Amino acid sequence: MAAHDLAPNLVELFASSAARGAERSFLFGKREGVWQPWSWRRASEEALTLARALRASGIEPGDRVVIVSENRPEWAILDLAILAAGAITVPAYTTNTTADHAYLVGHSGARGVVVSGRRLAERLLPALREVGGLHLLLTIEPVPGSENAAERVLDYAEALRLGAAQAADLPSPAPDDIACLIYTSGTGGRPKGVMLTHRNVLANVEGARRVLERIGLGDDVFLSFLPLSHAYEHTAGQFLPIATGAQIYYGEGIESLSSNLIEVRPTIMACVPRLYEVMRQRILNAVARQGGFKARLFHKAVDLGSRAYERPGSLSVAERIMNRALDRPVRRQVRARFGGRMKALVSGGAPLNYDVGLFFTALGLPLFQGYGQTECSPVMSVNVPEKVKLHTVGPAVPGLEVRIAGDGEILARGEAVMKGYWKDEAATADALRGGWLHTGDVGLIDADGYIQITDRKRDLIVNSGGDNVAPQRIEGILMLEREIGQVVVYGDRRPHLVALIVPDPDFLREFARRHQPRLDPAEAARHPDLRRAIGEAVKRANASLSTIERIRRFEVLPEPFTIESGLMTPTMKLKRQRIYQLYEPQLQALYA
Repeated sequence: MAAHDLAPNLVELFASSAARGAERSFLFGKREGVWQPWSWRRASEEALTLARALRASGIEPGDRVVIVSENRPEWAILDLAILAAGAITVPAYTTNTTADHAYLVGHSGARGVVVSGRRLAERLLPALREVGGLHLLLTIEPVPGSENAAERVLDYAEALRLGAAQAADLPSPAPDDIACLIYTSGTGGRPKGVMLTHRNVLANVEGARRVLERIGLGDDVFLSFLPLSHAYEHTAGQFLPIATGAQIYYGEGIESLSSNLIEVRPTIMACVPRLYEVMRQRILNAVARQGGFKARLFHKAVDLGSRAYERPGSLSVAERIMNRALDRPVRRQVRARFGGRMKALVSGGAPLNYDVGLFFTALGLPLFQGYGQTECSPVMSVNVPEKVKLHTVGPAVPGLEVRIAGDGEILARGEAVMKGYWKDEAATADALRGGWLHTGDVGLIDADGYIQITDRKRDLIVNSGGDNVAPQRIEGILMLEREIGQVVVYGDRRPHLVALIVPDPDFLREFARRHQPRLDPAEAARHPDLRRAIGEAVKRANASLSTIERIRRFEVLPEPFTIESGLMTPTMKLKRQRIYQLYEPQLQALYA
């Protein structure tokens, strides 16, 4: 089935699912500690009403409307309303600074902006005044001081009343009309606006849906946790469940992920590798605190499950019996932490460390590593249940063709590939050379068609001996050590590698309790015993690395790399070049 067979546009895709869903629950948001449902009918009626309000407020087909909001039911409703009005959605990260917002609004030429409430408006309103000329500001909740931020200011309730009074017909977007401008989160320079058409997103939804059918679709519940401003969540966390008639629960944030998993009991969830690394370490820390017989059972389950995956048929009869016997006391308990009915945990956004994937697989959690780029709407490949290869990102999704260029770069083409970059013909021509999307990632394709990512072309470290080194792989191995929370490897044009290391927060708290209860992070980072412990962890990691990959020296940092500090993207990828610049003195000192 091609994208145009699924529906001619995203608005009609939603309309057909809403007609089937009617009064069944569709969207869930937490209000005052209780999950509140929105039916398909309510979502549909509000989206169409708000679309008429947008048109009545002067938003025309092709106009850009920015959304600045945390994940919540109104995000999806307003996105659909913008599309139904024939306009273009421009998602913005909630972590954007005022300067980020000013760039996004100005570069996209937005005529309208949606903001959820007072907290996010604090950084947005100064940007709107700086750019000027905004036609419409729509607030989901009241925002004091927003009166003069645009020619017209409406809150959600006012917009519903305005739309209800309109009778005008709404346009039907063409398949090749732009549906959204998604700005890349930018690990390097200025973000680029990726133009994704209705056809692009529909093609990606259809490819992902055909993969999910192999897992088993039916009565599915998605936990929307990654920001909806990210291409993955926008497509696979919103339009994919719309296409399959699933329910969507909007998570409350990283700090509430564990409780949300237990409350919602999702069947499908996607996270970035960093969160799986954190969850693995939390489980291991809890097991270590428990100790005794239960800890021995847990580690036995991981050992036997790992061996069963890596070397099928290698377990003895007694080991196979024991492996099955450990399902109830160990694996069922771990699965319960994820809600107990998980069909698919999907990892994407960055390479997943093999040992992290093996850990969850050994514990009976179906973890499928995938790969994508905003420019490809964004899902490009994912492992499939019949044959999971943890060291790969799986085969290309149906409808997409992938090949490897002569220099190792991964290329892709198909209906899901973007229209281009907004206001950047040169970058578009460079990215879409010869009709193929040049991803900037380096990898391999095996005999089964499974793709293995080795690194980003621009992230590869070339040492002074001319050897190529993939820093993400080394960092992933280092972060398997319980003492290490974050790490950045450095060494371009240098004789050997060095690293900046942030201690794991749980390990740091334990260290402080053992030494001085009031030891602050800066003091702990300088403490010789902590440095020795980190050094031992590095030594253990080095044992599994080749000579050119080993870390010779390191610096312990007192503060983590965070989104708020500007050193990580909103999807928790390191802004490597910015970190190198900020910590240049420490890095140079490591070579002294």
